Amino acid sequence: MSRKTTVVALALLLALASAGCGGDRDALTIYSGRTQNLIGPLLEKFNKDTGIAIDVKYGDSAELALLLDEEGERTPADIFLSQSPGATGFLAGKGRLGQLDAAVLDKVDARFRNAAGRWVGISGRQRVLVYNSEEVSQAELPNSVLELTDDRFAGKVAIAPSNGSFQDFVTAMRQLEGEEATEAWLKEMVANKPRTYANNNAIVEAVSRGEVEMGLVNHYYNYRFQQESPGTPSRNHSFAGDDVGALVIPSTASVLVGTDKTDEATRFLSFLLTEESQRYFSDQTFEYPLVAGVPAASGLPPLASLRSPDYDVDALGGGLERTVELIRTSGFNGV
Repeated sequence: MSRKTTVVALALLLALASAGCGGDRDALTIYSGRTQNLIGPLLEKFNKDTGIAIDVKYGDSAELALLLDEEGERTPADIFLSQSPGATGFLAGKGRLGQLDAAVLDKVDARFRNAAGRWVGISGRQRVLVYNSEEVSQAELPNSVLELTDDRFAGKVAIAPSNGSFQDFVTAMRQLEGEEATEAWLKEMVANKPRTYANNNAIVEAVSRGEVEMGLVNHYYNYRFQQESPGTPSRNHSFAGDDVGALVIPSTASVLVGTDKTDEATRFLSFLLTEESQRYFSDQTFEYPLVAGVPAASGLPPLASLRSPDYDVDALGGGLERTVELIRTSGFNGV
């Protein structure tokens, strides 16, 4: 990623951060790639329960990771919350993340935490195909995400190429299917004239109103949309078996190297993994709780039943820049 691109991304980030850090070094400073409406209630609850002040900067996970790397040891951040494990892995590879306590790490299954103890998963999501049930029959849906390059799907698929979860999916595809096959799939998708959107919410809304027949998203967006708009024709379709399109991806929490608030940061991460917080993710955001014994929301298949392919989560960060390059050079705009 060029220096010019980085500067532009950082400038955009600072312009968009509606709740930027106020510089209160008595506060626990969090850079959050999870949106305020999603994670804000938990931050308020932690502050109320502990009396620990919180200063938060919201933004895109990848842009925040770039900012943290740019700031280095000068960063005011103590904690990084990321929608994308790829952005977290990028920082881990740069040596920006500290070692987490074993008591925090052990609350989550090994497949949803960093092998070196640099980050821990706090919630999970599965990649799915959302479709309009009034426009598309179940019999027409593909068994594999790789089938979306077929002529029968030309102009019918929505993608958010700049979205962190889509980029994590492409990086995982590079692991599982190989570099050449992934590049070919991306180019064939572009040739099949997909509809591109800024984010998953926009895709679900477009599918629901019939603007596009189907789109690649995380599972929980449609559950939220259906809760707000009962009767919407949008439905989730899970790809068959261990297809790369059925990835289960964790959102993550990590502590920055050099923080002088290790105790407060550890307390916060432990709070995110309490039964109460995990039930919040399950009941309010329709994400999968990652702590054993906390059930998924009603209507969701249990996490243990999902047949996600086996991939190296830690490798997502190391491949992020190459993935972004592949997506861009394949012909997707706005990446």
